[in-house]
Amino acid sequence: MRIDVTEGQVQANKQVLGMKERGQVPDKDPWPVAPEVRKMGVKGPSFKPQMEGVKRTLRVTNPLARECLGEVMGTFVLLMFGCSASAQVKTSRETKGQYLSANMAFSVGVMSAMYLCKGVSGAHLNPAVTLSFCSLGRVPWVKLLPYTLSQVLGAYLASGLVFLVYYDAIMDFSGGNLTVYGANETASIFATYPAAHLSLSSSILDQVVATAMLMLCILPLDDQKNSPAPDALIPPIVAVIVLGIGMSMSSNCGGAINPARDLGPRLLTLTAGWGTEVL
Repeated sequence: MRIDVTEGQVQANKQVLGMKERGQVPDKDPWPVAPEVRKMGVKGPSFKPQMEGVKRTLRVTNPLARECLGEVMGTFVLLMFGCSASAQVKTSRETKGQYLSANMAFSVGVMSAMYLCKGVSGAHLNPAVTLSFCSLGRVPWVKLLPYTLSQVLGAYLASGLVFLVYYDAIMDFSGGNLTVYGANETASIFATYPAAHLSLSSSILDQVVATAMLMLCILPLDDQKNSPAPDALIPPIVAVIVLGIGMSMSSNCGGAINPARDLGPRLLTLTAGWGTEVL
């Protein structure tokens, strides 16, 4: 038997529940249903038990699993913002954004991801950050590999979704030929590549310096012996730091400063049609 419930009845039921919690008795029945229906014991739909069952089923109780899931989700959000912006700028031939747009999108992604999972996993989002925290004794070494794999997985999944969202634009821009080099290359939407003039040693130095600058700027943010930033302001501060590095140190190698941010999308391009040239 189907019973239709109006919005007014739902609101009335909420009011009655509030009155019962305060020890008050409602003046009237919020569910004006027919007497024959009331005899059947039907008072209105209740989804709370079902939802509680779903929540219990989906709840992750293992602490490390929860933290890894947080890193997956956080890195996913970071790359969704960043790679989407790169795809929009590239495929529109910079008519719908410029290089700065991608830098700003990655910064917004960092901030959003940190607010999303900072309370669960610490929002490392970067194997270099996890390695630094392990080296400083702030995170157990046993978490290094699970965190790193989770970050790479999140980056891979986000890149795959960006590829699907921008598939038509990518194919139109590239003429259906997915390449790593050339005027119509699209691999740089996802991963970072060194400039043509750059030597291997200079590439390594570029990434070491840029990543070191990142860690040098973010480690003092919660240092109680220094002048720690308010906890709620750490995500936007880190976002500004990432924006500054992207605007000043990304000409040589694209400013990856994050192995997961580069490896996850690179693996996506390897499996999505760009071939082994991405390696």
